[in-house]
Amino acid sequence: MRAGPSQDEIRRLNLGALLRYVHLRGPTSRAELTANLGLNRSTIGALTADLVATGLVREDLPRGHGRAGRPSLVVRPEPHAYVFAFSIEADRVTAARVGLGGVVLDRREALRPRGEVPPAEVVAPLADAVRTMQTSVPPGARYVGSGAAVSAMVRREDGLVRLAPHVGWVDEPLGEALAKVLGPERPVTIRNGADLRALAEHSRGAAVGCDNVVYLHGDAGIGGGIIAGGRPVTGHGGYGGEVGHMVVNPGGKLCGCGARGCWETEVGEVALLRAAGRDGYGRDVVSAVVDAAARGDAVAQNAIREVGDWLGFGVANLVNIFNPEMVIFGGGLREVYLAAAAQVRSRLNRNGLHACREHVRLRTPVLGDDAALLGAAEVAFEPLLDDPLDAAPHFS
Repeated sequence: MRAGPSQDEIRRLNLGALLRYVHLRGPTSRAELTANLGLNRSTIGALTADLVATGLVREDLPRGHGRAGRPSLVVRPEPHAYVFAFSIEADRVTAARVGLGGVVLDRREALRPRGEVPPAEVVAPLADAVRTMQTSVPPGARYVGSGAAVSAMVRREDGLVRLAPHVGWVDEPLGEALAKVLGPERPVTIRNGADLRALAEHSRGAAVGCDNVVYLHGDAGIGGGIIAGGRPVTGHGGYGGEVGHMVVNPGGKLCGCGARGCWETEVGEVALLRAAGRDGYGRDVVSAVVDAAARGDAVAQNAIREVGDWLGFGVANLVNIFNPEMVIFGGGLREVYLAAAAQVRSRLNRNGLHACREHVRLRTPVLGDDAALLGAAEVAFEPLLDDPLDAAPHFS
């Protein structure tokens, strides 16, 4: 039989729980921490003192305190502990410095051409962005780690991109390319972008308090992030959630993955522009179709209705399978959903099982384009939040 946890192990678990709470919830009074973490006041005081000593939190008097009696001190995450977060999408790359508490302290974005580009060329602007952001890092700030979100199927252990058909990547060593340009002192945890967006919206966005969530992201293709029972569903190897390649029309169009009739061939950017008779790519072109439909353009309106019906078709399947409390439409799908909400809901009502759809809420993201960065930051912060003493941040 294994012995019970030692006092040191219990202390480390409690430190992690307290730090995670203020990281996600923001400034929190000692009284609230006592009530919500199930620990007594003296334990909360001791844990807070330990975290203050490490420089991960600070304590202040509550703002505007003017009442009689001793106030409960407010524990605040210290954003001087920071990570680098990266997002690699079909037509842009973004880098940010994110402080503890989910504060975006600095951000750089670079557009990139679509098409087959080697990973080394894609990640080079991220290295430039890191060098630029480092010049504004204040003295005493502490580097914790790095995380990256990429719109692709990614092998968890080493960041190998197994498939990214919209940029022509098959078994491309993205993790190796990032390691070369960022250096060994900044190892990067790489995850699928939709998974990380789902994590961010669940942690601090539209889906806070929802334990069962489907996040759908549209850019060149369609990605999905699934939260079930409060935990990410990523499957063996981390390849789960590829909802864009759910076959909905076996006799349909050829997909970039090699199959025929994938969902993204009916609801993706290309499908919308084809139905609207337009050329080009990217969110601006999608927005132009949505705007034209709102102004009464019959062709654009028909395109929105057609894509909206297929969007609802796939959402109904996902609702029947995962029984989520919420479905979130992000990226290019946000505008499409808002323009075609009636078609989406109508198809969901026709195809979704009543018991599965009766409570589901259809929403758009709260975090917007920051969702991928904040999700990447979360996985970078994870070792620190698990054990604040063992994962000691490094001084810049």
